[in-house]
Amino acid sequence: MATLVTNTSFRFKDLIETFIVNVRSAERRELNVSLINPITIAKSKFEKVENVAIRIELSDGSVGWGEAPTLRPITVEDQPLAMAKVAEACEVLKRIPAMTLGAALGEICGILHGHAYASARAGVEMALIDSVANSIGMPLWRIFGGASNTVTTDMTIPIVSSSEAAQLASQYRKRGFKTLKLKVGKDLNKDIEVLQAVRAAHPECMLILDANEGYNSTEAIQVLETLHDLELTPVLFEQPVHRDDWEGLGHVTRIAKEKYGVSVAADESCRGLADVKKILEGNLADAINIKLAKLGVLGALEIIELAQASGLHLMIGGMVETRLAVGFAGQLVAGLGCFKFIDLDAPHHLSEDPVLEGCEVSGPVYKFTNAKGNGGFFNWNNIQ
Repeated sequence: MATLVTNTSFRFKDLIETFIVNVRSAERRELNVSLINPITIAKSKFEKVENVAIRIELSDGSVGWGEAPTLRPITVEDQPLAMAKVAEACEVLKRIPAMTLGAALGEICGILHGHAYASARAGVEMALIDSVANSIGMPLWRIFGGASNTVTTDMTIPIVSSSEAAQLASQYRKRGFKTLKLKVGKDLNKDIEVLQAVRAAHPECMLILDANEGYNSTEAIQVLETLHDLELTPVLFEQPVHRDDWEGLGHVTRIAKEKYGVSVAADESCRGLADVKKILEGNLADAINIKLAKLGVLGALEIIELAQASGLHLMIGGMVETRLAVGFAGQLVAGLGCFKFIDLDAPHHLSEDPVLEGCEVSGPVYKFTNAKGNGGFFNWNNIQ
């Protein structure tokens, strides 16, 4: 069981110790959604979303909802594997006797353990926690600390031509997005052309670069040097090198910070608590990207606590999820109030919204006005 963030308004810690869970039903279904356009990053291209939707009902009739994204090779699970592992967890939850929420979450972790099943674990954890929040009649953002009920996200521009990037930047500027995250790492010269086009189309925007492991350390530093000369210095450089290139990550972090004042975030290099400890011991990054689908909910909370205590900046990110999973992550972040970088724009890239009710979306702002739980749910009969 993870050690959880503790502050005076953090009600989740009390819930896991005192709330008795008695699961009446637990089930999962495929959740397939088309993208508006394919998403290209340094080493992959995605045409559609193939996730897993999860529904858990307690004995008092309270229902909770979860979502497990599958995005290979970023997630270890593909949809068939996630479906099978979530089904296994659901059967155990239906079979076990009434127990505390903490013990039930421990059962889930025992079945869906480690990085290999992190996405499936996160989805089931979401659904169980949401069912409890609905049972006690409290929104998630209050359960997770109550700092705020809104978050403001950046917007991602995938790897496209400079003209397409400029068009997107102009469009997002009109919609109120003030921070743009650009996928880079495939072609050094083209990346710089795209950044220039984006800045011309949206002169006031803050820039985040996400290389998704696409550069080596020499290339990453060259990008920073060139952008500095062009007065296009980003506020954050995310995962500039391969996930296992610890020496390269530390080198880029030192140069970026000392010479250009740029923070470097570890994303693919941050796959669990052991990675975070390694990053801290070697001062290998200034920030870490928390994704529920790669850490699970409890795993994320454990790492958040360590990061806060150690001075690491926090970033929240996601895979390609619907407003259901993004709403859960957003409420966690809003409630804790300790995240510097917010990257929860996935619903803006989907061709349809399968989520009913839930958070209100106005440009980059998510507002959580629900009276209890996550607030959003799926029309179960309309999901395959």
